[in-house]
Amino acid sequence: VSYTELPHHYREFMFLAILIGNSLIVVITTIDPLLHTPMHYFLKNLALTEICYSLTIVPKMLTILLVERKRISFTACALQLNCVILFVTCECFLLGVMAYDQQVAICHPLHYATMMSRSRCFNMVLGSWLSGVPVALGFTMWLFTMPFCGRNVADHFFCDVPPVLKLVCADTALFELLIFVAIVIIVMIPFSLIAISYLCIIHAILQIPLAVGQRQAISTCAAHLVVVTLFYSTTGIIHLRPKSNLSSNMKKIVSLSYTVVTPMLNPIVYSLRNQEVKQSLRRCIDKWLFRKQMGIFPLSR
Repeated sequence: VSYTELPHHYREFMFLAILIGNSLIVVITTIDPLLHTPMHYFLKNLALTEICYSLTIVPKMLTILLVERKRISFTACALQLNCVILFVTCECFLLGVMAYDQQVAICHPLHYATMMSRSRCFNMVLGSWLSGVPVALGFTMWLFTMPFCGRNVADHFFCDVPPVLKLVCADTALFELLIFVAIVIIVMIPFSLIAISYLCIIHAILQIPLAVGQRQAISTCAAHLVVVTLFYSTTGIIHLRPKSNLSSNMKKIVSLSYTVVTPMLNPIVYSLRNQEVKQSLRRCIDKWLFRKQMGIFPLSR
């Protein structure tokens, strides 16, 4: 499979921002005991998903941009597609879990510690990571056992279902139908959880008498809603209709949104609006500066 020319050559900087921003979230939420809460535990796993997702695309992307070697083997393409499906599915369910976590925190604050125990949080995260394994393996193996013909040129910047499906010279009606059903299930289960959670949150917010309390609750949910809206709208446009009539450039722009823009926004919308994360970052920087100063000016005996 060969790649065509990529749009937007500044994408290298955006991928670097994704890796740095999400890695910073993982490090801070791991080393700071004050951030060992369910909310930050889910946030850390979301950041890990974005890192893995980016690393699935970045290495080949850099090879194309820097070395100008615009080719990828069928095996590498299948592996990349498998990882894309896996991590997109994982992110869908993680966003649903995070909505449920916010709903419990706002609607049942007194029972939060019991309802969101460590074992339950671990099981939720494990289920999110494993949810995409059968879907990714099944559809990837099925797609790459189909016959390919012609020049096998994928007009895209990574191996995704729509561009690879266009290269198949066989009847793909059954494949398109089943992947449509799978995507609807994958999208609707967490989306239903998100919708129900936010209906409960809105009802709880309306019961809060003070405007300040309402603003704090809304601010807590705003970041999650931004990411959910952007992620679900873009992935739905591309994957619910694998052979849609969208132009090639439009598909690239939409794919760019959920492969680059959303992962880059996650550290911003979740961390810069989170006072606990910002305070933890300041503490880490202060400790690092203090240790550096002590190393430069050691105490005399």
